[in-house]
Amino acid sequence: MSAPLRIGVISSGPAEFSTVHAACTDAGHLPVAYFYGRSLRSGGRNLPDAGEATASILDAVPPGMDLLLPGSMDGLALALKSHRPDLLIVFGFAWKLPPPVLAVPRLGVLNIHVSMLPKYRGPAPLLWAIRNGDPSSGVTVHRMDSEFDTGNILAQQDGIGLADDISWATYCAEAMPVVRDLLRRSLDRAAAGHTGEPQDHSKASYAGFMEAAFSVIRWSDSADTIHNQVRTHRFMRSPDRPVAKVGDTWLHIIRTSLEPADGFSVACGDDGRPLWITESAAGQPPGEPPGADA
Repeated sequence: MSAPLRIGVISSGPAEFSTVHAACTDAGHLPVAYFYGRSLRSGGRNLPDAGEATASILDAVPPGMDLLLPGSMDGLALALKSHRPDLLIVFGFAWKLPPPVLAVPRLGVLNIHVSMLPKYRGPAPLLWAIRNGDPSSGVTVHRMDSEFDTGNILAQQDGIGLADDISWATYCAEAMPVVRDLLRRSLDRAAAGHTGEPQDHSKASYAGFMEAAFSVIRWSDSADTIHNQVRTHRFMRSPDRPVAKVGDTWLHIIRTSLEPADGFSVACGDDGRPLWITESAAGQPPGEPPGADA
């Protein structure tokens, strides 16, 4: 077995950190610092749940582990250099790491991406899989380069189910054991100096953040499209979206069914096929903030 590696971990939540930590220790390596990605970009505002997420991560941090919350790329680079990692593992981090940061760990940077790359490159692969009605998703561990999700693949696995009523908790229950196994194998390959297998760039697709119009339901869309739109927002834990106008009333649509269910139905664009609204709340028209009528 090779000498233990010093590993830095950048991630976005306790489940991700715990899974990466377990894979590292399985492989006989030593995580030396956690970095929490508290904003979507270097120098950007904190995510709305950054405080809550930080508290949750602290509960999962092993004794003696440094937890850093970099606010800028310069701060991240300095912190990485001070911890002298052999390898950096990234799982759920939106910043694009520039070459000087990628060069800090002597064995490079590994990224965990929740799709079967090159499908769904970008920051929101799981959201697009749900939005498109995919029955399952995959996980890829790849080497990070200067572009988003284009580096060589070290390990990947398909077949993680996306339940109709998917939540982050139910997804993690199936996905995190797969992540742990794939990362464990990838660490062995990285420690041995393997560069991985190139992606087929001709098959690439991009999964960006949801556009503003996606927060408003159009009844001219198909029932399947709208149902998956509602599923995606529920997975995102959108507090007041998507909204739809039903008669003269705007509703926040929380849950729908493609089959007859308790609630009421609305005819959709595919030849009037009905979609059952089974859970909703008062909503605001597009462009109006919550509580505008209060």
